[in-house]
Amino acid sequence: MPLALAQRMTTLQGVTEILFYHLQNQPLETVLPNLLERSLERQWRAAIQAASEERLQALDDQLWTYSDDSFLPHGTDRDVDAASQPVVLTLKDTNPNAASIRFLVEGADLPSDAADYARICVLFEGTDQDALLRAREQWKEAKAAGHAIAYWQQDDDGRWQKKA
Repeated sequence: MPLALAQRMTTLQGVTEILFYHLQNQPLETVLPNLLERSLERQWRAAIQAASEERLQALDDQLWTYSDDSFLPHGTDRDVDAASQPVVLTLKDTNPNAASIRFLVEGADLPSDAADYARICVLFEGTDQDALLRAREQWKEAKAAGHAIAYWQQDDDGRWQKKA
């Protein structure tokens, strides 16, 4: 099924796939670039929402340098050309580049337009008790809104295992 049709069907149904990634064996800085690469391979535009300016800046810097032989083209929502960027970092509850997938880090709120995305990924640190509690709140919120939700956790080898 073509991506555009799948997105319209998801939007019409009002159900977005919301995936919760419990980070235990790898940090956000390792996991996020891999997920972004997969998203871009699917021809999806991505938005990353952080909760603090410090995290936003750190991610902005890191996406340029995470690999010796690669980088992820991106910008922030403050850039003049944000709408044309394949990946946009933001602190806001907006979709500056018409993204199909949204990544929420450091407890960023589920967007008010969650039903407009094909997928939302909530990434949270497994060793941070506040992050765990926040993810549980978001899980309940997503479930109550009727979205399709799944919980992923890394095994000892770093592979993702679907737990719920």
